[in-house]
Amino acid sequence: MSNTYNSTYTIDDPATFSQLAGTRNCNLKQMEALLEVKLATRGQAISIVSAEQHRFELAEVLLQQLTSLVRRGYPLFAPDIEYAVNILRADSSTDLAEIFFDTILISARNKYIAPKTLAQKQYIDAVRKLDVVFGVGPAGTGKTYLAMALAVAAWQQKQVRRIVLVRPAVEAGEKLGFLPGDIAEKVNPYLQPLYDALFDMLEVKKAQALIDDGLIEVAPLAFMRGRTLNDAFIILDEAQNTTTEQMKMFLTRLGFGSKAVITGDTTQIDLPTGKHSGLLQALEILPDVEGVGISLFTDIDVVRHPIVQRIVRAYAALDK
Repeated sequence: MSNTYNSTYTIDDPATFSQLAGTRNCNLKQMEALLEVKLATRGQAISIVSAEQHRFELAEVLLQQLTSLVRRGYPLFAPDIEYAVNILRADSSTDLAEIFFDTILISARNKYIAPKTLAQKQYIDAVRKLDVVFGVGPAGTGKTYLAMALAVAAWQQKQVRRIVLVRPAVEAGEKLGFLPGDIAEKVNPYLQPLYDALFDMLEVKKAQALIDDGLIEVAPLAFMRGRTLNDAFIILDEAQNTTTEQMKMFLTRLGFGSKAVITGDTTQIDLPTGKHSGLLQALEILPDVEGVGISLFTDIDVVRHPIVQRIVRAYAALDK
C-alpha cells in the first residue's frame, strides 16, 4: 500500500486567509489542479493530502510563500499562482518575494512591472549588470516588454540620456507591396510593436513629446549604420531577422555609457532564403565575451493568455 502524505497549514489572520484562498476557494482549487494534490479547508486551516511526496512538499512551500506575499501586500491573481508553481517546480528554494517584488517600473496606468518567472528575473539582473544582453525565446515571454521597462526606468533615473528602439524592417512571411508616404510612414508599420510597448509604459502625450524632442528614438535597423550611440539604452527587437552583417553593424554602434538589449525568437526567422540570421551567429560566437549576457526563455516563461503557452509547446514538439 502506498503512503499518503498529509499535514495542516493554519493561517491566523482571517484577511490573509481570505486573500490566499480566493473567492469560493478559487485559488486553492487552482493550486489543487496544478499540483495534483488535495486541499481542503476548515475554518482558517488548510489540509494538504497527496500520494506523492514531492507534490506534497511543493504544496507546503507554495502555501507558505504565497501567504508571505499576501501578508506583505501582494495582490494575488490567478496567473501569479501558475507562475509561482512553475518557479518552485524548477527550484523549490527560490524566494518568490525576490522575484515578484522586484518592481522595475510603475507604468502610466499604475501597473507594477516586475518579473513573473525565474528566467525573467535572471534576465532583468543581467541587463542591470551587463552592457550587452541577449534575450532569446518564444513569443509572450516578456523579452521586449521588460527591456522597454528597464530602458524607461534607466532614463527616469538619469542613467542614460536617451532611449533608442530599433527593429529590422522585414515582412513576417507575407509581401506587403508598395507602402505610400515618406520614409517615416513607410517604416512605421514595422515599428508599431515598439510604440505599443512604449505607450504602455508612459502616457501617450509624454511619450510623443519625448519622441519629438529626440530623447526617445524609434527607428529601423538600416538607420543605425555609421552612428555611435553614447549614453543611450538601445533595444534591438526581432533580432532573428537581422542578417549577420546587420548584427555586427548594430553591436558596434555601442558608445560610452550605453547599454544594449537584443531580443528575438529563433523559431520565427523571416529572412529570405539564403540569408543567415545574425542572431543565430551571435549566439554562437559571443557567449564567452566579457560583458555580454545571454538569457534564454522557454514556454514556461510565457506570460500571455495560458493558451499561448500551450501553442508554443505544440509548435516546439513539431520542430523536434
